[in-house]
Amino acid sequence: MATYVTDESGKYIAATQRPDGTWRKPRRVKDGYVPQEEVPVYENKYVKFFKSKPDLPPGMNPSDALQAKQQEQVAAVKGASSDAAGLSKSAKRNLKRKEKRKQQQDKVAGNGDHQEDELSVAVQKVEISGQPEALQETEPECSTEGALEKTKKVKNLKKKLRQVEELQHKLDSGEIKQPTKEQLDKLGRRKALEEELQELELNL
Repeated sequence: MATYVTDESGKYIAATQRPDGTWRKPRRVKDGYVPQEEVPVYENKYVKFFKSKPDLPPGMNPSDALQAKQQEQVAAVKGASSDAAGLSKSAKRNLKRKEKRKQQQDKVAGNGDHQEDELSVAVQKVEISGQPEALQETEPECSTEGALEKTKKVKNLKKKLRQVEELQHKLDSGEIKQPTKEQLDKLGRRKALEEELQELELNL
């Protein structure tokens, strides 16, 4: 808000400094001028009437009104059953269906957990003859993990060999006239890849 300065010449807004260091000129203010931010907001008669209306009905005690409000809040907290009583038949039916669905989902989740527990117990009971329990648990996992890694390596090697063969075919057919250094390196690795693949297939 602008601060007004009055002197013998009249009312004016004092000079102010801008952020860049320059100064604004002082501005004269005419008599009766009200700045925009000080102009009161217009309210029609209806707005004024509703603002002047009391919140409570005439003659009602404010403490009674507070008690009534608290009772309403308590009823709202309890109110699942009271809400159901005020609903139509179809709404009640829908509520019942939702509750049934929730119960079924809870049962399914409970059954799933129970089955998992049973499986874990069964797995623990399985014994491999003549080996301690720690070895029983770890050995099959290790062997399966090793087999998985080997199969992955075999797949990757086969894929690389396929790419090399395709590259060779393109060179033979004349599709690629001048192979790049990378392509030549790929072709040079063919024998090593084949040997590695053979070793892995023998070990599987």
